[in-house]
Amino acid sequence: MDESAGTTPDVFNPAAPAAARAAREFAALARIGERHASTEVRRRRHVGQPMVTPHEAVALTVALAAGPGLLEEGEPEIDRNDLVAALTLVARARGDLDVLEESLLSMAHGRGLTWQEIAFGLGLGSTQAARQRHERLRARVAGRD
Repeated sequence: MDESAGTTPDVFNPAAPAAARAAREFAALARIGERHASTEVRRRRHVGQPMVTPHEAVALTVALAAGPGLLEEGEPEIDRNDLVAALTLVARARGDLDVLEESLLSMAHGRGLTWQEIAFGLGLGSTQAARQRHERLRARVAGRD
């Protein structure tokens, strides 16, 4: 075989873990979407708040700033104050995600997933890394109270 043409696999480099992770992320979104978010009502049932959440506000601001074609007629364009407002919410959104992740890790482990399975799901290389992440999250979440 002609190695210079790239027809043989490079045995000295492992398979692309980032590509495998991206494929798993797509499969995870598709699975949860099909099973639990197949309608708008199902998709939004966890959001019982009268106000937009910090994550939604940041994501919406980013989407509208990046794609002004998404604005409805008569809707104001994203301005400097909108950007500052969204930046203000980033830390809160990150903290809310910490709470969700810590809860998910606790539930997963409590329902019998091994630390090895949890590490795989998180894209971490070891069970120790998964346990340490859970401990750090638990401490951060406890510090929010």
